[in-house]
Amino acid sequence: MKPFIKKCGLVLTGGALQGFGMGVFLFPQDIPSGGAGGIAILLNHWFEMGMGPSLWIVNFTMLTLGVQYLGKRFALWTFVGITMTSLAVDFFESTFPIVHRHLLLDLVIGSVFLGTGIGILMRQGVSNGGVGVIAFMISHGRNILPGKPLFLINTTIFIVTAAVISWEIVILALVSQWISTSKVDLVYRLKLYHVYTLSWHKKT
Repeated sequence: MKPFIKKCGLVLTGGALQGFGMGVFLFPQDIPSGGAGGIAILLNHWFEMGMGPSLWIVNFTMLTLGVQYLGKRFALWTFVGITMTSLAVDFFESTFPIVHRHLLLDLVIGSVFLGTGIGILMRQGVSNGGVGVIAFMISHGRNILPGKPLFLINTTIFIVTAAVISWEIVILALVSQWISTSKVDLVYRLKLYHVYTLSWHKKT
């Protein structure tokens, strides 16, 4: 029971940290937090949906694509993570408004929190949702760190999002992804605590 509680705590912490980075620093500057964030910004732009619900819809849709490959246990933990993230985005957006903003500070601080949260989730064998599910599948299938495939997939979505909204966000989004995915790989390498994981495997 104790390892299970520890895993729950870390998954919730990872989701809250990335939600904090998104809701307080990145989304107010219209900087996509990732591929799912880019799609969520498009939903917000087209349908005026809140960023929290938009992000959850995108993440849940992507998650359904990975259930058959990664298994129901993986999907369940990822569902917990993406739900916590969306709740955190809504909470922090409304609770911690910043009056005097600085674009570069928001970019760096938000990206560090984002990458830390994602790294904690992936250390637990949990995806951050969205295209992270696909990146997680590639990472384990090819035995590579998850930051690189996450960066490549997100970059493609950024270009599409920028073409619809504004090309100015591309550079900011790419810098954010470089910082956050570097942080993902750094946290993923850490061996400061024992990781309790529910086993997952490719279904036959």
